[in-house]
Amino acid sequence: MSYTQRLLERQAALGHPVRVGLVGAGQMGLGFIAQVGRIDGMTIAAVADVIPGRAAQALHKAGESPVTATDLDELSAAIDAGTPVAVTDAALLTRLPVEIIVDASGVPEVGAQVAFAGLLAGKDVALLNVECDVTIGYVLSAIAKQCGQVYTVCRGDEPAEAKRLVDFARDLAFEVVCAGKGKNNPLNPHATPADLADEAAAKHMNPKMLASFVDGSKAMIEMASLANTTGLQVSTRGMYGPASTVQTLSQTFRPVAEGGVLDRPGVVDYCTGPVAPGVFVVIKSDDPIVASEMTYLKMGDGPYFTLYRPYHLASIEAPLSVAEAVIDRVPSLAPTHWNAEVVAGAKRALSVGDTLDGIGGTSVYGVIESAETVRAENLVPLGLLDGARVIRDVPIDAIITAEDIELRPGTTIEALRLLQDRMLAGERLPESIGAVAHVA
Repeated sequence: MSYTQRLLERQAALGHPVRVGLVGAGQMGLGFIAQVGRIDGMTIAAVADVIPGRAAQALHKAGESPVTATDLDELSAAIDAGTPVAVTDAALLTRLPVEIIVDASGVPEVGAQVAFAGLLAGKDVALLNVECDVTIGYVLSAIAKQCGQVYTVCRGDEPAEAKRLVDFARDLAFEVVCAGKGKNNPLNPHATPADLADEAAAKHMNPKMLASFVDGSKAMIEMASLANTTGLQVSTRGMYGPASTVQTLSQTFRPVAEGGVLDRPGVVDYCTGPVAPGVFVVIKSDDPIVASEMTYLKMGDGPYFTLYRPYHLASIEAPLSVAEAVIDRVPSLAPTHWNAEVVAGAKRALSVGDTLDGIGGTSVYGVIESAETVRAENLVPLGLLDGARVIRDVPIDAIITAEDIELRPGTTIEALRLLQDRMLAGERLPESIGAVAHVA
C-alpha cells in the first residue's frame, strides 16, 4: 500500500495529518516546505529559523499565512486549528503538537541540539543534516531507541539513496565491491567562500555551502554516513576520487590487480565526471550462470556490474522519510556501524590563536578516514571544530589532531560525542534518560 493511502487513513483515524516541525528555512528548508505542502496527510505545522522573519517568509512563499506569536498556548492552538506557526527559537518545537522534527540547518551543533531535545521530548527526528550524523549519529540512534522514537537521515541525499542500492544488491546475494556517488565539480580542498562568491550568487547558494561541495567536505561526509549505515569501509584516507563515467564505473571501481583503483573490495568512494548527480554500487558475481544472465540483461560483460541511480532529489524526496518514521517506525538511514569519520585538513597555515570557522569556511576541509585510524592518531571530527581555537601551529594540508586545538566549550555536540565515544568503547548507554540529559 502506498504512503499516500496510508497517510490519508492515518489522518482519518486521528483527525489531523502528520504534523511536521522544521528547523531551518534556507534553500533546503524552503524546498521541503513546498514539497510537504503538496502531500496529502502531511503538513508543515511549525518552522523555526534563527533569522527573524525568514521562517514566516518561507511559509508565505508556500502559500501559507503563519501565526508568528511567541506564546506557547497560542502557537499550539494555531497548530491544532490547522494553521502553521513561525518562530525563531527551535527549542519551542519540542513543546508544540508536532510528531516529527526535521532539521535542515546543515549546522552540526544545531542538529545536535534539535535531535537530542526532540528525542527526549518524545518526537521522532529526521535530519537533512548529514554533517551532524557523521559526528554523533551513532549515539542519537541509540537514544532514539531508548526513547521509543525514530532517528533518521532523510531520503533524497546521496547516502540514503546509495544505501537502497546496497540493500538491493545484498538482498540478491551480490558482492558489494564499492558504493559511492558522483561529484559534480573538480576537487579543490583550498576553496573558500570568497573564492566562490560569484558562482554562489549565480546559483542562489550560500557561498559557505558551495565551498563545502567544492572543497570535498560534503562528499567525505556523505560517504562516511553511507559507510556507517552499510558496514562498508573507507577506501583510503580522502578516498581515491577518480574520473569515471556511468559506462566505466565497473571498470574503475575494481581491484588494482584487475585494472581498477581499489586495494580491496567492500568500500565507499566517489568519482568525478558525468556520474553526478547520481549514486552507484559496483557489484560482483562469481557465479557463471548469474554473470551470464546479467550480461544478457545488458548489465555489462561481468563479473563486475554497475547499479546506478541517475538522480537524488534532496528536499523533494525527504518527506518519504517522514512517512517511513511515523507510519512504519523505521529509519531511512541510521548508523549501525562506526567505520568512518570525517576529520579536518588545514586549508591554510593555521597559527596559534586562530579560530576555526567550520565546514565550508576558510580554515579547514573535510577528509574521510577510518574510525580506527582516527582513534589511533587522536584526530578530531570535523563536526566538532566550528569555533575551536588553535593552540599549536598547523601547516597547510596537515590533518588536525586533538593536540592542535581547544574545542569551543559548552556545546551539545561535544557532550554527545563524548557519550558516543564511551559507547563505542564498550560502555552501555545510561538506562535513565535523565542521566543522558545530564551528560549532554
